[in-house]
Amino acid sequence: MSQPTKIVVIGAGSASFGENTLAAILRSNRLRGSHLALVDHNAQNLEIVGRLAERVNREWGAQLNLSLHSHHREALPGAEFIISAIEVGPREELWRSDYEIPLKYGVRQPYAENGGPGGFAHAARNLGPILEIAKSMEAVCADAWLINYTNPMVRICDAVNRYSRIKVVGLCHQILIGYCMVGMALSRDLGIDVPAGITGMEADPRLMPLRRQLVKQVLPRLEIEAAGLNHFTWVLAIRDRQSGEDLYPLFRQRWAELEPQFEPLTRKVFEAFELFPVPGDSHLCEYLPWVSDPVSKPWDKYHLHLYDWDGWTGRREQGLQRLQAMSAGQMPLDSLREADSEGALEIIESITGGSSHRHLAANLPNQGQIHNLPAGAIVETPVTIDSGGIHPVMVGALPEGITELLRREVAVGQLNVDAVVTGDRELALQCLLLDPVVRDLDVAAQILDDYLLAYKNYLPQFWKEA
Repeated sequence: MSQPTKIVVIGAGSASFGENTLAAILRSNRLRGSHLALVDHNAQNLEIVGRLAERVNREWGAQLNLSLHSHHREALPGAEFIISAIEVGPREELWRSDYEIPLKYGVRQPYAENGGPGGFAHAARNLGPILEIAKSMEAVCADAWLINYTNPMVRICDAVNRYSRIKVVGLCHQILIGYCMVGMALSRDLGIDVPAGITGMEADPRLMPLRRQLVKQVLPRLEIEAAGLNHFTWVLAIRDRQSGEDLYPLFRQRWAELEPQFEPLTRKVFEAFELFPVPGDSHLCEYLPWVSDPVSKPWDKYHLHLYDWDGWTGRREQGLQRLQAMSAGQMPLDSLREADSEGALEIIESITGGSSHRHLAANLPNQGQIHNLPAGAIVETPVTIDSGGIHPVMVGALPEGITELLRREVAVGQLNVDAVVTGDRELALQCLLLDPVVRDLDVAAQILDDYLLAYKNYLPQFWKEA
């Protein structure tokens, strides 16, 4: 049985993250008697999620002590776990701007969220608030874990690790996309029923329920070991959970038999580098130097999908309306029973309860788990969790070609962090120049100038001498 603890959820009013995290924690019998502090700067959203938490706490007999806070500083004293998925908003509007500004100079980004010039801008806006949380933690709960969901994952966790004394772990569900694709390829061999209509791995709300149905079948059958960087990991092993059989050779054969139009970029990269890349084309494309050429237009050849900014804005609004209906007792709570915190609950239960849990993927500083990537770089591997903390699984060295792609992304990300922390425009320019999407020095400088001007209110540190 876990010991009661204090958990702070920052960004609790999020229509997706907040709901799932809240439900998972309140569902836990092992955390009864704990203090759950919910934080959101949006007063209306905080009120909605607070009422929902009270209803769930009452109807499920969760026996948690609840408190609501408009600022994280009020909630942090005594906390042992801080869960954060904050996002400087409006998310979709800013993301679209991150994409469109470089487009003026002929730079068409594949996705513009975590890599490319858009990755620089996205990280730059989020780093300030995240580091403010870390600094506040240093003052009142320096031994607590910061569990991060904010993207770009590698850059956010790197900033906390190198510019604070706080223990940080990053969690992401992208490994499940690997389970989806492997499960589809091996479906006939394992007796897995693939739901009709799964056409790809992009962030399409119509596909997400179908993929969840598939993952539920695949997870009990297969164990996939993957390692690399978040959204840029590679499958090292595929084993049958029941027999221990190595299924990688069979997967290679079956993957080649799938329709060539299914995740074509993943297919080409798999052929070239011999290990299967996990994240699906939409994320994989962000870190590769072969997907933004204006002459060959690889985004057409590989059918790369941009994020549906308008669609997801509407979906976010609908999600908040749903939370409001549940909080008012106008909808049942049944859908919350299967909510998944993507690993946060398992971390908290294992550390406070002394149990052991192996998690599919987590982002931690490299302490040798990937031998040929820089020490201290934020890398993603499987981990085990117990009362002693979170322990990465040592996977050894990755193939040199793959490692070189990863090293470059590590360097780009760390330059991004250093530039934002110091307000150094030269480091910011170097970050863009090393990014595989950028191919012209003068264009990089123009993009940087436009970004810093457009986001001046978010990034005042770059204007301190102006």
